[in-house]
Amino acid sequence: MAIEVRIPTILRSYTGGAKAVEGSGATLDELLSNLDAAHGGLRERLVDGEKLRRFVNVYLNDEDVRFLGALETPVKDGDTVTILPAVAGG
Repeated sequence: MAIEVRIPTILRSYTGGAKAVEGSGATLDELLSNLDAAHGGLRERLVDGEKLRRFVNVYLNDEDVRFLGALETPVKDGDTVTILPAVAGG
């Protein structure tokens, strides 16, 4: 069993159009690094230096990772990570 990562439409060009991909790692940071190895450029769109980009929301099993530990949030097989671009406007 792996970790399912749901990809928003705007980032699917990095996953060959896939709506979801599978990855592994002990933390969100490791998961994103492993995904980047298979889908080059994806991590750069999500992480700025050592933190998540401001306009990207990441959820672990429906919980915002910013309140769980950000990139150091533990993940495990069977988890679902959802990536959502923030929407702004008026």
